[in-house]
Amino acid sequence: MKIILNIVLIKIVALSALGQLPGFRTTDSLHQQLAVVKQDTTRVLILAELAEAFRNTMSDSAMRYGQQSLSLAKQIQFPKGEAKALLSMSVILREMGNFPKSLEAGLKALQISEQHHFVAAEQLSLIRIANVYSSSKDFTAALNYYRAAEKKLKLAPDGYLIAAVQVFIGDIYGELNQFDSSLYYERQASHKVFLYPSILPIYFRVLGNIETKSGNNQLALKYFDQGLQSALLEYDYRKAASVYISMASLYNALNQIDSAIYNANLALVYGQKLAYKNQIMEAATLLAELYEKRDIKQSLRYYKIANAAKDSMYGIEKVQAIQTITLNVQEHQRELEKAKTAYRNKVRQYTLIAGLAIFSLIAFILYRNNKQKQKANKVLKTTLSDLKSAQSLLIHSEKMASLGELTAGIAHEIQNPLNFVNNFSEVNKEMIAELKEEIHKGNYSEVKLIADDIEVNQEKINHHGKRAEAIVSGMLQHSRMTPGQRELTDINALCDEYLRLASHGLRAKDKSFNVKLETNFDNSISKINVVPQDIGRVILNLINNAFYAVNEKAKLQSASSLFEPLVAVSTNKLNDKIEIKIKDNGSGIPEKIVSKIFQPFFTTKPTGQGTGLGLSLAYDIAKAHGGEIKVETKEGEGSEFVIQLPA
Repeated sequence: MKIILNIVLIKIVALSALGQLPGFRTTDSLHQQLAVVKQDTTRVLILAELAEAFRNTMSDSAMRYGQQSLSLAKQIQFPKGEAKALLSMSVILREMGNFPKSLEAGLKALQISEQHHFVAAEQLSLIRIANVYSSSKDFTAALNYYRAAEKKLKLAPDGYLIAAVQVFIGDIYGELNQFDSSLYYERQASHKVFLYPSILPIYFRVLGNIETKSGNNQLALKYFDQGLQSALLEYDYRKAASVYISMASLYNALNQIDSAIYNANLALVYGQKLAYKNQIMEAATLLAELYEKRDIKQSLRYYKIANAAKDSMYGIEKVQAIQTITLNVQEHQRELEKAKTAYRNKVRQYTLIAGLAIFSLIAFILYRNNKQKQKANKVLKTTLSDLKSAQSLLIHSEKMASLGELTAGIAHEIQNPLNFVNNFSEVNKEMIAELKEEIHKGNYSEVKLIADDIEVNQEKINHHGKRAEAIVSGMLQHSRMTPGQRELTDINALCDEYLRLASHGLRAKDKSFNVKLETNFDNSISKINVVPQDIGRVILNLINNAFYAVNEKAKLQSASSLFEPLVAVSTNKLNDKIEIKIKDNGSGIPEKIVSKIFQPFFTTKPTGQGTGLGLSLAYDIAKAHGGEIKVETKEGEGSEFVIQLPA
């Protein structure tokens, strides 16, 4: 009874408080400005600000003002106001669980901002698009857009947006259980985040989640309390609901069920009041689990609430809509690339025609001045024609051979995960039928066992789906037509950063494994002009391979062995070249397969652990930079990969 009374009291206080917020006094001033302003452009901007102001307290009002702002902006053809209104609509729609419409609004705002060079709106558009993908659990796409925003912010810094992006990236790494990377970005944000109170609730929630998963429960509660206070000071009940959910989950793990119910109910109250489906789903799911052993009717009620919210966000139609939008964006980008390529080809064609014209003029003059060379020129032209014909046949032959090899590799690599996905899907279909039958019988113990089996099968489907995704991702990187933006890069710092990230990733996966790291960087190397993301990908791939090699060798050693895993990274300047060496004392590479390691789809790793595209992609990137990759290896003793780049 005490718990129920507390919950009722919480609901009454929470709902009544929403009508007495200082935020409403802020909106009052905006309403006063709206009543007296004459210019339509200013009205558009004020309406968009009203939408933003109400998003944390009254989602219906926020949506209404956003729609009014967007409609007026289109009517008066005001691109800046239209972009601002679309950004407001995007965040409101996302928080209400309509991810496809939110994504469309964000992409449209990005298009307008790029077209009219609205730098600030372009940065915010990238972040809000990333937020949509993060909310829909597509963390890869989210990271891509956060990285794009981070790159834009380097050119036109905005302290608030930089801090927000760093906190968001840290949150994603936390969701992926990469806690070292998550903590790294939160520490980066800590230098700025206290200047912007609206970011603090997310910042402290992420820190609390990291400490929860690390087993530091008291410190986690401290961070959650700080996050909650920050949210309530800002009257931001949306972020407060997220913190309450994290607190409830921790209390549930600590078996403090009353406290868990208390906090989960608060999260649900605010989520339902603001119509924020994500918070409703998470809070209701947790309450259903908490009441499962206490009150089965209450548990079922909350499960219904959670499922309704989940269907509205992650239903098949919504997922397909997001996929369609994403594919359309990718297709649009490909069309732009095709247009650029066609333009470059046209310029080359005109240049070639001009060159041929000049060549013809010179040939005519030489012909008139020296008729004796006519026979020699005829022989030369015949030889040139034959050479071009032979070259065309050779290129065609090589292309067909490569295409056949690539097709066979794709078919072989992708068939296994697809077979697993299909098989487990069929099994799940049969088990769902059994589940329905047991529910009808009222045999809930058997229902739970079948549900557990379905969950295990679903995890296997997810695992093999990600295998196929990794293969396709590697293929897309191979088929990339346009290189990234080159910029002056500190190679030593790049090597050190990726060595640290790779090391953190390894320890996050296997805390029992330790490897000795050695670095020897040549400080005389100045910055060189490369695509840092591409060269970083090469370095990270080779370091990960080195870690894999020493890890596998360590597993084969006996407990009494003195083997100490070692990975060494060094740089050196040799005349007009820069050398990056990555050395390990693993098992080395057999001599008979050394010549094959840079071929696409060739891998020595067990099935499911490698796509065979990493070294092939690394080799292509090095070649594209005018460099190369060499390998020196001795079976049983280790390998050393050497990346050479122009200085």
